[in-house]
Amino acid sequence: MSMNFSDFFNFDYWRELFSFNIFSLSFLINVLDVLVVWYVVYKLIQLVRGTKAIQLFKGVGLFIVLRFLAGLIGLRTLSWLMDQVITYGVIAAIVIFQPEIRRGLEHLGRSSLFKTSKSEKHEDEVMVQSLDKAIQYMAKRKIGALITIERTTGLEEYVETGIALDADITGELLINIFIPNTPLHDGAVIIRDGKIAVSSAYLPLSESLLIPKEFGTRHRAAVGVSEVSDALTIVVSEETGDVSITMNNQLLSGLSREQYLDILNRELVPEEKTAKRNLLQSFLDGVNKGGRK
Repeated sequence: MSMNFSDFFNFDYWRELFSFNIFSLSFLINVLDVLVVWYVVYKLIQLVRGTKAIQLFKGVGLFIVLRFLAGLIGLRTLSWLMDQVITYGVIAAIVIFQPEIRRGLEHLGRSSLFKTSKSEKHEDEVMVQSLDKAIQYMAKRKIGALITIERTTGLEEYVETGIALDADITGELLINIFIPNTPLHDGAVIIRDGKIAVSSAYLPLSESLLIPKEFGTRHRAAVGVSEVSDALTIVVSEETGDVSITMNNQLLSGLSREQYLDILNRELVPEEKTAKRNLLQSFLDGVNKGGRK
């Protein structure tokens, strides 16, 4: 008994599902079927979270709730109408969520079965070193900077407002971007997947009354993006040269080099775990060792 999307609203399906013996193969297959569907839904929510598409996704969720209630109450005409919307909405979703779908497929394409945590750790360490180099230079010379690092929550909505670069992260490039009176210095740099995705991006300004009045637009933008995502944002003050970091709706200001490096390493560089290697890579290593015996 395979599952279709409409089966979620079919009470006979659920009755038949749980009518099987819980130790039977059919029951276990059906449970696996349900879990896979919900996992796909969960990953889809993760994919669109923090983007413009999340508002549209909420609209789709409203249609699903209406369909469920219509089936529960027995409103057949409304149920039929919702079925049509949901059925043909798949095609519309492909068009509406095209940027998010493309980004998700690109993310899968960049994933490697042979990639180890050690290589990821090295790339993140290089990024932190480049950030440190740029921060030191700009802080000493009081060059204002705003650098946002995307993590789990997508920042596509804000990436779209910037100037695309897709460049490797280097201290020299970050310094040149924020040199005053240059075309790219105004706005934020957004780092995504180990690359400088865009510069001159606009971030949402926080309206929090808890932000000290001496902080300007850069700090409010940094706090603002931390309110709607899990991004980590670095701010260099143009007036004082102080370094601040925002994350998880918190503003950490007046940081020393040791303090901001500790935060960057803790938040951006994964812990080295020698046992945490890809299963396929470990299997191949075992085969190679066996062949050398």
